[in-house]
Amino acid sequence: MRKNIVAGNWKMNMNLQETESLLGALKNTVKTDAGTTVIVTPPFTNLESAITSLKGSGIGVAAQNMHQNENGAFTGEISATMLKSVGVETVILGHSERRAYFGETDAKLAEKVNTALKHDMTVIFCFGEELEDRKSEKHFDIVEGQLKNGLFHISGDAWKNIVLAYEPVWAIGTGETASPEQAQEMHAFIRKTIATSFDDAIADNVSILYGGSVKPANAQEIFAKPDVDGGLIGGAALDAEGFAAIVSAF
Repeated sequence: MRKNIVAGNWKMNMNLQETESLLGALKNTVKTDAGTTVIVTPPFTNLESAITSLKGSGIGVAAQNMHQNENGAFTGEISATMLKSVGVETVILGHSERRAYFGETDAKLAEKVNTALKHDMTVIFCFGEELEDRKSEKHFDIVEGQLKNGLFHISGDAWKNIVLAYEPVWAIGTGETASPEQAQEMHAFIRKTIATSFDDAIADNVSILYGGSVKPANAQEIFAKPDVDGGLIGGAALDAEGFAAIVSAF
């Protein structure tokens, strides 16, 4: 059975002191007993302290990225074993900013997925179309391609470790948001695509999050759609009260 999930992507924000302050506020405001999985993703430097701070709170901690290799001469990179050694079991892969600014291809992301699954990690796999793709009505083709190239090589059993995050790139950090109807249309298409290549059970059980300027004001309407299982939250995740309101939107 799929889960309702709200994950806060902090991106390159929050030093150690700011992280401790925000985590303290989240522990006091976020309700974690309502059946919704809550996750935060501080920067690499603060993952271990976040794990310690949030112990027993019901709030999970994920990494924003990881390298596909086990170890080696990859200056500045972080491996799956490094993440697991500090207690991190979940990683975001394929975020649009990683694709756009760091040249992460579908092929490289497929390698990263393989490594994460090898280490029994949960993957929050991101994908979504650019504005020009939407305008030219290629958005379904783009999303299908990103899914198939990055994920469809895995076994059916491995899907238990996959969470999907559809993020229309034109709605990230722009103030623009796909309408609840647009989000539902794409999420339903995603499930159909998975069902066709795998089976209905896998499609029905995978959680699909919406990522794109989700705020307290629109979260409830978006989350009410039958194929939307939560959100990957950007800027609003840096405000404890706002993030708590989004968590409570189910």
